[in-house]
Amino acid sequence: MISPLAKAKSPQALRESIKTTERTRTFVEAVREATDEEMGLDPNVVLFGLDVDDPKAIQGTTQGLVEKYGAERVFGTPLSEDAMTGAAIGMALAGLRPIHVHIRMDFLLLAVNQLLNVAAKSRYTYGGRVNVPLVVRAMIGKSWGQGAQHSQGLHSFFMHVPGIKVVAPSTPYDAKGCLTAAIRDDDPVLYVEHRLLHFQKGPVPTEPYTVEPGKARIAVAGDDVTIVGISYMQVEALRAAKYLEDVGIRAEVIDPIWLNPLDTDTIAESVRRTGRLIVVDTGWTNCGAAAEIVSRVAERLQGERAFRFKRMGFAPTTCPTTPGLEDLFYPNARTVAAAARDLVEGRACNWLPTERADLRSIEFKGPF
Repeated sequence: MISPLAKAKSPQALRESIKTTERTRTFVEAVREATDEEMGLDPNVVLFGLDVDDPKAIQGTTQGLVEKYGAERVFGTPLSEDAMTGAAIGMALAGLRPIHVHIRMDFLLLAVNQLLNVAAKSRYTYGGRVNVPLVVRAMIGKSWGQGAQHSQGLHSFFMHVPGIKVVAPSTPYDAKGCLTAAIRDDDPVLYVEHRLLHFQKGPVPTEPYTVEPGKARIAVAGDDVTIVGISYMQVEALRAAKYLEDVGIRAEVIDPIWLNPLDTDTIAESVRRTGRLIVVDTGWTNCGAAAEIVSRVAERLQGERAFRFKRMGFAPTTCPTTPGLEDLFYPNARTVAAAARDLVEGRACNWLPTERADLRSIEFKGPF
């Protein structure tokens, strides 16, 4: 088994540690593989939710599982988020390990009472005598113009409440390792998937492994500015670092991976060196994950190190539908790079890098 310590390694060290078993897999394949492995290892793991048994199989993440494990362990549900979440919690309290697929995070709002007042609090309210080993898979992000009610990233709502873990992997390696860790966790975990990440490819070991909560990864080392990219914004942050290299700026890019518990230490240590911080989120900046990360770093470094910072995320309006408005609404590699250069220079540079064909965003294969 790959050591959980692999989660803390640099990309180069990580590649070295898995080189004998490395395969290239997509994010979708990694999610399906983790689910398949854990269902094979533990008969108490069950998978259900809207359309998990549909031929499209949630973008392929549940493909073939109903045929392999049967309709008692893999099954579709009615469009009733509140009731089905209650059923999932009941299953977990009774000893099962349910994976509940909600598809879009927007409609988790219909199950907030169940998740935040029951699932997250049961261990505490029953004095530690019960566990709720529940995994909730929920997708976020834009796709093909789905607009106001199908494009939101509401992960910060759940970060706010103790008792529920929140994870947002950005690579196939982390997609598998985080889901495996989440399934084995005795507390509820919200597993956040940005739909644009489903088509990312990367190395995934053949052996079962976990990416445990509470450790961020430095994806790119640098000394001039720290860029924290959450979920799909990790991809844009990596591209932004390439644009910044063209003007002589070395950005350190950090993937937090787990948002709750959050690895403040790694981020704060980076900012202690660079003196500049940008956090790029797939949600609104007001009361968001980016605000929480900046605040924690400020608390950690106050009186020791002054630093310049910026939050980036959704513009302060409802998610738009048209491509033109989406370009203004969502951060991208070029706007992140421009903001990072302003921080480094300490002034408005009025610079926007020329788009490089080799750094273009992956195309979404919608509609979904």
